[in-house]
Amino acid sequence: MSDDVRFCQRCGGRLTVAHIEGRPQKRCPGCGQVAFLDPKVAAVVLVTLSGELVMVRRGIEPALGRWSFPSGYVDRGESVEDAATREVKEETGLEVRLTGFVGLYSKTGSTIVLAAYSAAVTGGELRPGSDVQETALFHPDSLPPLPFPHDDQILADWRALA
Repeated sequence: MSDDVRFCQRCGGRLTVAHIEGRPQKRCPGCGQVAFLDPKVAAVVLVTLSGELVMVRRGIEPALGRWSFPSGYVDRGESVEDAATREVKEETGLEVRLTGFVGLYSKTGSTIVLAAYSAAVTGGELRPGSDVQETALFHPDSLPPLPFPHDDQILADWRALA
């Protein structure tokens, strides 16, 4: 059980571990509030431009310096689709229109749920954003090694949609 949440958000009491429906959960013995540790949602976008995929060389961890698809976390209150287009704009300078839903990816033990989309460029100029070292176009059959666990499946699913 993770120790990153120690106090109740409702009453401030110290949380303890209780078995709820057969699983250990943090619960406040004072008010009974259960501290559910929800996953973080992220969006990844496979952007095509002139038949090639837009890639970014990551300027932050994880996978600092590795090439990846534009991606990032969804902010609270933001739609996943809005986050996807925002992240592309922030990381690449490109404005895009989402053209399809590629899939939803998660795995046991991971705290991230990843929504993948395909997109076409509608404007902007390809340039690296503040958390990206560089941007480039790669032919889908000549991509650099991909850094994240779901990348190969996302790419295969994207190809199946084409």
